[in-house]
Amino acid sequence: MLLTLFAFFIVLSILVIVHEVGHFWTARRFGVKVDEFGLGLPPRAIGFYRDDSGKIKTVGIKHTETKKMIWSLNWIPLGGFVKIKGEEGDGPKDPDSFVSQKVWKRIIIVSAGVFMNFILAAFLLTVSLTFGSPQMIENNLSKLAKVSDEKIRIVDVLPGSPAAKAGIVIGDNIISIDNADFSKIENIQEYMNEKLGQTVVVKVEKQAEVIDLEISPIVLGETQKGGIGVALVKIGFVSYPWYISWWYGFGETFKTIGDVLYGFYAMLKNLIVDRQMIGEVYGPVGIAGMVGDAARMGFLYVLQFTAILSILIAVINFLPFPALDGGRVFFLIIEGIRRKPVNQRFEAAMHNIGFALLMIMVVIVTFRDIARVSSGFVNWWQKISGLF
Repeated sequence: MLLTLFAFFIVLSILVIVHEVGHFWTARRFGVKVDEFGLGLPPRAIGFYRDDSGKIKTVGIKHTETKKMIWSLNWIPLGGFVKIKGEEGDGPKDPDSFVSQKVWKRIIIVSAGVFMNFILAAFLLTVSLTFGSPQMIENNLSKLAKVSDEKIRIVDVLPGSPAAKAGIVIGDNIISIDNADFSKIENIQEYMNEKLGQTVVVKVEKQAEVIDLEISPIVLGETQKGGIGVALVKIGFVSYPWYISWWYGFGETFKTIGDVLYGFYAMLKNLIVDRQMIGEVYGPVGIAGMVGDAARMGFLYVLQFTAILSILIAVINFLPFPALDGGRVFFLIIEGIRRKPVNQRFEAAMHNIGFALLMIMVVIVTFRDIARVSSGFVNWWQKISGLF
């Protein structure tokens, strides 16, 4: 539990701070004043700024009257924030105010956070691919790729199948079958078909434990061939030489962006046409659990998961929905087309409504996450209590 919480706070803080650095850097680059850059979320613990003589001054929670930018430490140790002058519409005649900038400059400032999340993902994937990125092994890998620690992993188990009855679960690795090693999934499928109706001994790795399971293949309705009811993929650690890993890191980033966009399209299409939700939606609790799982598997898994999460957050944040960066860009585009600002009260009301809807969704998803975790705890407790 402590490892999960620690890893979650570190990962989320990195994602948020990098995002805010994008807003901060572009605002300063365009001459827009940044009132405060905070580590953590308010209330403020302490703040620092340099006066005209260059001396470092401190400010407390109630002392914010200064023309200098404040660097602050805040009590809630989660991420950070950037407070930009004029982002709420104040100071329209001040040259260093956000609202007085040209539309294209404001679009860049608002979009910079999302861009930085993409850059972070590319950097993390580059580092991961330099030292060894855990991923599926495909036949079209580059000749420069070095693959190590290859395993055949179970990614799905049919309910009621021989594998399910034997206790095989998603995430288990197949070490051998009848003491024979298999390097190709096709060979496993052929062997299982040949052993139809007989008993085979499957050596399975479950986390740190290796056990032998006796299983009898049957004819599967999905394939009309002999099998035990599992879907398999070949995984391993893929690495590239340091001088070329950046190329594959950026390539993986663009591929993941495309996969996320297609996933959203498929989810919305299925929701509208078939009125069904495909996949699972996770909130903070669910994501924290996945970060904890990655941390337990190793640092390289954390790098890869953080990169994917950075891309996912960036894509969601750039959707044209009020309260998100994409929603703010949408209103700026309307302003550029109309050549006059959208009514400030109307835009503020839309962002407030959007924020409220997002918070409601977060609460609902969080309750689902808690229920999912709670059901797992109840099942675990029932198994334990049954021993006494």
